[in-house]
Amino acid sequence: MPGGTPPRTTPPVTATPSSPSSAPPSTPPESPPDVPSPTPSGAKLLRRGDTGEAVETVQRRLRELGYWVGSVDGVFGELTEQAVYAVQKAAGGSRDGIVGPETREALDEGIRPSARSDEGRVVEVDLDRQLMMLVDDGTVEQIFSTSTGTWEYYTHDGERFLADTPRGRWEIGWQVDAWDPGPLGRLYRPKYFHSQGIAVHGYPEVPPYPASHGCVRVTIAAMDWLWRADQMPIGTTVWVY
Repeated sequence: MPGGTPPRTTPPVTATPSSPSSAPPSTPPESPPDVPSPTPSGAKLLRRGDTGEAVETVQRRLRELGYWVGSVDGVFGELTEQAVYAVQKAAGGSRDGIVGPETREALDEGIRPSARSDEGRVVEVDLDRQLMMLVDDGTVEQIFSTSTGTWEYYTHDGERFLADTPRGRWEIGWQVDAWDPGPLGRLYRPKYFHSQGIAVHGYPEVPPYPASHGCVRVTIAAMDWLWRADQMPIGTTVWVY
């Protein structure tokens, strides 16, 4: 959700990244339907609200693979659900947040996304898979489920705008260590990387599909961790593709 200045009225930004592999797709990202994974009779499903050793085992595996899960505490809460969304996105399956046979297979196989960058600290945002990754010298260190721009038009103050997350290589230029009011709503501890007020920021709702006006949403807890661990200082490259 943009803050600072209102988003532009022009078509989506298509700034050319330094690598030809980052050329934008001809159509906006699509989100698979939230259809629960099929499961054989008697198989144990894990979902939000569950607790116990089985949940803790899944949390530990997610953490081992680099999916940001918060605490390993045996409680299937919001952060575990977000991590499950992320591995489901990486595997290309359903995005239901439920640990069923497909998701267990992905965890067993160690499915995780690959980086496109190969040097330095880069925040990579994969629009097609709706994933945000912290990458160091080509190694994916942390993986987050995210929600970016819908690529749909909306009206604000009588003007029509496109809710796009601009593709290209950018840098975090300014940040606000608080709720930052904007023309389209408040952004939590935003780290702005585009002159039109596009940021990585915390938000109370992070669905597993594009839902923002253009910003890169993560959970409130994830944004707190990113600040606390100084994972995205001013000047960090943000590569959106």
